[in-house]
Amino acid sequence: MKRLLIIYLLVLLCLGSSAATKTQADSLYSAENYKAAAQAYSNILRTQGISSELYYNLGNCYYKMDSIPLAILNYERAYMLNPGDGDIRNNLTFARGKTIDKVVPPSKMFFVTWWNNFTYLQSVDAWALQGIILFCVALFSLLVYFLSFNVLVRKITFGLAILLICVAVLDNLAAWSQYSDIKNHAAAIVMAPAVSVKSSPSHNSTDLFLIHEGSKVELLDQSMQDWIEVKFEEGKQGWIPASSVEKI
Repeated sequence: MKRLLIIYLLVLLCLGSSAATKTQADSLYSAENYKAAAQAYSNILRTQGISSELYYNLGNCYYKMDSIPLAILNYERAYMLNPGDGDIRNNLTFARGKTIDKVVPPSKMFFVTWWNNFTYLQSVDAWALQGIILFCVALFSLLVYFLSFNVLVRKITFGLAILLICVAVLDNLAAWSQYSDIKNHAAAIVMAPAVSVKSSPSHNSTDLFLIHEGSKVELLDQSMQDWIEVKFEEGKQGWIPASSVEKI
């Protein structure tokens, strides 16, 4: 009993310390001490684990300091954890608007675009939880259907159960689609002010084009020690030094 009490007190102490640190970081941000606030949020992320809110706050700090690549990097990390947050999406759009390279992604079939937008309305966990809840409600509706002797009630509960099952399946498909996209889509943000994209992993190879800080790239080949093959949102690809990017 005494050991359990000690563990309980330690947990409370840790939680209290974490909350105080977050409060301190928020106070530094409110006082416009963005550099210190960024350091505080980074320390929390390193010691307490990832959080979309902390990444978002850290992105705001870097945005205020006009460190656009770091702001985009942290907004992207926040968006990956909580894509349904409108503030994260808006701030990410504002930060991207300050980059030199204005990328126009290639057009896709309308249903592909619609599905991608739909799956990122909320996070994987939110989709999965919503699917589970709807499926449980559907099972309850079926139970009422089998137990009821009222024809109208049976029709309503049966139709409701079918509808909820369909929506639950759609929710789980959205969760699976987003999870697969995040897991298989390795991306990074260019941190160097300007990078020459090469035709092969060598400084002596041909320069294909120039990219600037803040650009988002898809990581293709990471087998080379000092070079990474990347693909850009408009479809172009080539090799850049691995040290010039930071993974999302």
